[in-house]
Amino acid sequence: MQPIISPNVRIRHPEHFIAAHGVIVDDYCYFSTRVSIKRWSHIASGCSVAGGIDRTFALGEFSSLSSGVKIWCTSDDFVNDVVTILPPGCPAVKSRLIQGDVVLGDYTAVGANAVVMPDNVVPEGVTIGSLSFVPPRFKFEPWSVYAGSPIRYLKPRNEKSVREQVARIERFLAEATSIS
Repeated sequence: MQPIISPNVRIRHPEHFIAAHGVIVDDYCYFSTRVSIKRWSHIASGCSVAGGIDRTFALGEFSSLSSGVKIWCTSDDFVNDVVTILPPGCPAVKSRLIQGDVVLGDYTAVGANAVVMPDNVVPEGVTIGSLSFVPPRFKFEPWSVYAGSPIRYLKPRNEKSVREQVARIERFLAEATSIS
């Protein structure tokens, strides 16, 4: 299945937008970074991934962002710097930008309206609950459930169950491919 990218999605740098087999990106999403989305992943309506061409957002396979998720790969420092767009050709005046790629591993999910700040690596199997706030450089453990504002560890995720479900999907895909 070819990726399905809604015509109502804004991709600022389409030459750096990669979506693998089976990916779906719903209406009214916005992307201003380099983007890599692995197979069978979903980005629901109204998500925003921002931070500029020098930053990368990556989403692993069998993963998802629920509606309204905001991913920031660059953010102004609201305490020490002017919070505005700089005019073209203006020298760099901001001294404390918060920056870093955001990478979500395979089998990850972020719940509705959560905010993920720059410079985060979310390892395999992690889920983040709705309305959560993830500060820069948060330390996650694989196969864990996190939620809250501030975010905190809740419990382990059922890795065995998730892997069994993915194996069933993979078998289905292999059978469907051999039939066609």
